[in-house]
Amino acid sequence: MSARATSSRQPRAVDVHAVVSGPADAPVVVLSNSLGSTHCMWDPQIADLERRFRVVRYDTRGHGDSPVPAGPYSIDDLADDLVALLDRLGVARASLVGLSLGGMTVMRVAARDPDRVARIVLLCTGAQLAPAEAWTERAAVVRARGSRAVAPAVVERWFTSAYLTAHPDERRTYEQMIGSTPAEGYAGCCEAIATLDLREQLPAITAPTLVIAGEDDPATPPAKLEDIAARIPGARLLSVPRAAHLANAEQPGIVTPALIEHLERQ
Repeated sequence: MSARATSSRQPRAVDVHAVVSGPADAPVVVLSNSLGSTHCMWDPQIADLERRFRVVRYDTRGHGDSPVPAGPYSIDDLADDLVALLDRLGVARASLVGLSLGGMTVMRVAARDPDRVARIVLLCTGAQLAPAEAWTERAAVVRARGSRAVAPAVVERWFTSAYLTAHPDERRTYEQMIGSTPAEGYAGCCEAIATLDLREQLPAITAPTLVIAGEDDPATPPAKLEDIAARIPGARLLSVPRAAHLANAEQPGIVTPALIEHLERQ
């Protein structure tokens, strides 16, 4: 097993909840979820991915069945959790796929611990999401009123209005997913996003990179993904039509084949 790069920072990793599937001898792909979701957000991809890869899905700290340490969190905390998960599973090197907060985590690991990363896919994410006050205010609302207070508005940013109109059951499912997120976990991750700025670290990423933008994403607009792709050497950009923030769920017919093609590319 390869040791991760040493740092003067004291690690604060927690043992996140993970679900592993697919052939034991296949290349490992780790899927990192968005703020307010669980590993189940990758359900539209899992059947196709687990036929080809050893797939590791996990719940970000403070989400799903993972521990909920007291916040605030930092992007390094989330990166430490991911690397600790690789260590726990005995995985020296893996491809990493992340959406939104998951993409931020993947960028940090790829820049900080390049020896642990084979290939990466960054979906609907940002290297910085200003203003910080918007995130600290959301954290305060959630700590005071719970994650249910923000769930309806968040889901309206996750999907296009046409999709939500056509899939009312999906709206309820995702609102419930967000609403069940522990308040401290959701708020702590909001605070990690508030202090995030990975822009100057992106040129250090050496892993082959696919960047995916949702054309109708109001949370991380296409310009955010274009900026990421421009900063990472050799990165490719895919723009997905008729997709908002959870492009993997709204347009799996486009996103899933793109993931597979990139992850299998020699």
